[in-house]
Amino acid sequence: MSETWPVYRMGIIDSTNTEAKRRVQSGFHDQWITAAQQTAGRGRQDRQWLSPEGNVYATALFREPGGLPVALRLPFACALAVRDVVREHAPAAEARLKWPNDVRIEKKKVSGILLETGGSGRDFWIAAGIGVNVLAVPENVTQPATSLVELGMPASMGLDPVLHALRIAFANRLEQARKGFTEIREDWRASAEGLGEVHHIRAGDVAFDGVFEDLGPDGTMVVRLPDGTRRSISAGEVEIRRS
Repeated sequence: MSETWPVYRMGIIDSTNTEAKRRVQSGFHDQWITAAQQTAGRGRQDRQWLSPEGNVYATALFREPGGLPVALRLPFACALAVRDVVREHAPAAEARLKWPNDVRIEKKKVSGILLETGGSGRDFWIAAGIGVNVLAVPENVTQPATSLVELGMPASMGLDPVLHALRIAFANRLEQARKGFTEIREDWRASAEGLGEVHHIRAGDVAFDGVFEDLGPDGTMVVRLPDGTRRSISAGEVEIRRS
């Protein structure tokens, strides 16, 4: 179970995912890598993820016998793990999940998640990078952000209890993902942000509006277009438009 994997604590590094990939090249065992600060943190689509000191920056690096099917479930599983951490340390906050893996409280992001994979067969590996804003809110970000302290967690608690909670939550959600997508999907839908609401979607060079109707059994975003037809979105930028 991932809560028992060793934790390698780094100081200031480029990013925990980059460090994970270096370790893949030299041979590795299942582990957690954390950093006090990142100088080149990355989010989805290689966006910069600002990483000031005072937050949790962690990567779970492990071999996954379930291969790509499990990896495709993990963005949702990781988002649920962060939601679990928010519930534990800021119980008054209502964490909602914006497709596919943004964790937001009143439209403000509290985490960043980046999954990377490689290898094949028994050597298939996953680097699940998870950043949680604990004490500091990154500045100059492209969308509003918040932190656990802003949401009510005592600053004196520090980072270790949050990392401990994350390791346990991740272990539970990874086990869930390995069993299939049904439970993950049900739990994700229960905390989904914007179900039944109009979203503006950009997929490649195409942009359109549609009502977010469901999370598909394959993790796609199922939307109903203005003409009544349905479309499944597997990748793209999503903005919720409330009337």
